[in-house]
Amino acid sequence: MEKADYRQLNGIALAYLGDAVYEVFIRQHLLSTGLSKPTKLQHIATHYVSAKAQAALIDLMKQDELLTDEEWAYFKRGRNANSHTHAKHTAVLTYRISTGFEALMGYLQLSGQQERLNELAEWCIKQVEVGRTKHED
Repeated sequence: MEKADYRQLNGIALAYLGDAVYEVFIRQHLLSTGLSKPTKLQHIATHYVSAKAQAALIDLMKQDELLTDEEWAYFKRGRNANSHTHAKHTAVLTYRISTGFEALMGYLQLSGQQERLNELAEWCIKQVEVGRTKHED
């Protein structure tokens, strides 16, 4: 199987991978805290991986000037991608921003920037834990 060239992938494809990559970081983090009940894990995970949480994290990344120009370009590729679906209980704009967040994570994974991906994922976890991710629709 040929390796996909991340530079050629559309934003939805990058988001498809990025969603899974970020979710693995969150699941590892939650399990490392000693949580083990599936319903509790799922409930707490939504504070990290919901569209609203991811949109709030992007707002914070912008506020904290955390991303490079290239990283912003991949976020925008995901945010601006045409998707035929959206979350039932989330505003379209919030959903699009979260798709951009996931595209950014997918880009970092596929481009081999593991250290940067780890850095951003750990930063995101910290922001959720200190309560900075309150996002309004």
